[in-house]
Amino acid sequence: MTEQPPPPPGPGFGPPPPQYAPSSAPAQPPYTSAPPPYAPAQPAYAPAPPQPAPPGPEFLAVDKHNAVVVDASGVVFELSGYTLEFRWPEIRSVHYKASPDGKALMVAVVHMDGRFYECGVQAKPRARLQEWFAQLAWVLGHYRPAG
Repeated sequence: MTEQPPPPPGPGFGPPPPQYAPSSAPAQPPYTSAPPPYAPAQPAYAPAPPQPAPPGPEFLAVDKHNAVVVDASGVVFELSGYTLEFRWPEIRSVHYKASPDGKALMVAVVHMDGRFYECGVQAKPRARLQEWFAQLAWVLGHYRPAG
C-alpha cells in the first residue's frame, strides 16, 4: 500500500496547513469574509434613495377624526384613519372654504385627471377657523403662487 497525504481541508475551515499552502500566492489572513458567489451584484445605475422634502412652511389642521397637512411634498388628508397623499406634480388645484355651518374647514384637491377629493376638519373653537384660513392661504401661496 502506498502512503498518500491526507486530502486538503475543504473551504470554510481556515487556511490550509503549511505543507499544502501555495507558495506563490500571497498569504491571506484567516477568517476574511469574501462576498458569497451567489450575492447579487449592485448595479452601477442604482437609483438614489428618496430625498426628504426641502424645509418650507407647513400647514396642519387636526380634529378627532380628520387632518389636513400641506407642506413641501404636497397635500395629505387623514380621513378616519385612512391617508390620502397628493404630491404637487399630480395636483391641478387646491381649494378651501368654511363648511355651511361655519364650524369646519373644507379643503379640496383636484387631481390632474379631474378627480376631486375633499376633507373637512372641525374648528374648535370657531375662531381657529379664521387662523387656519390665514395660515393655509400663506402656505398655498408659497407652494402654488400661480393658483
